[in-house]
Amino acid sequence: MKKFEEKTIHTNHIFNGKMISLQVDEVSLPDGKTSKRELVKHPGAVAVIAITDEGKMVMVEQYRKPLERSLVEIPAGKLEPGEQPHTTAVRELEEETGYTAKRLERVTSFATSPGFADEVIHLYIAHQLSVVEEKLAGDDDEFVELLEVTLDEAERMQQEERIWDAKTAYAVLFARANGLLK
Repeated sequence: MKKFEEKTIHTNHIFNGKMISLQVDEVSLPDGKTSKRELVKHPGAVAVIAITDEGKMVMVEQYRKPLERSLVEIPAGKLEPGEQPHTTAVRELEEETGYTAKRLERVTSFATSPGFADEVIHLYIAHQLSVVEEKLAGDDDEFVELLEVTLDEAERMQQEERIWDAKTAYAVLFARANGLLK
C-alpha cells in the first residue's frame, strides 16, 4: 500500500480535449472520510536542452495564452499516443528549432504540477547539433522565434522573467551545474 493513498470511488469525466482532459474523482481518504479531487490528465511531454558547438543553449520564444505573454523556453512538446519520449524529443527539436542531434541523452523526468495534474516531462540533452536540410513542419497554430543564448543571457532572462517556466529554469540550472554553457 502507498503511504496516504487515496482510493478512487467514482470518476466524473468533465472534458476531453486535444491536449488535456479534466475529471473530478471522489476519493476515500486514509482516515475513512471522502473528498473530491479535480484532475488534469495529460499525455506527458518532453523538453530538450540543446547546446550548440559555440556553447549556447537553443531556445524558442513563443506566446503563452494562459499567461497572456511571450516566454523564452527550451524546445518542448507533448507525447503523441503510443510515442516514446526519445522519439518525441527528436521530433520536437527538429520542428521547433530546425536542429537534429547526433546523440540525445535522457537527463531526468519530473512531475510539473502534481497537486492537480499528472503531466510528466522527460528532459533530454542534445549533443552535436546540426541543421536539418528540410525542417519538419511545426504545428499550424504555433509561432516561435529561435534564440541561441549564453549562460549569462539565460540567467538575465530569468531575472527579467522572460524565462519563467519550471522546465527551462531547471535546464538553465542544470547547464550551469554541468558546465554546459559559455
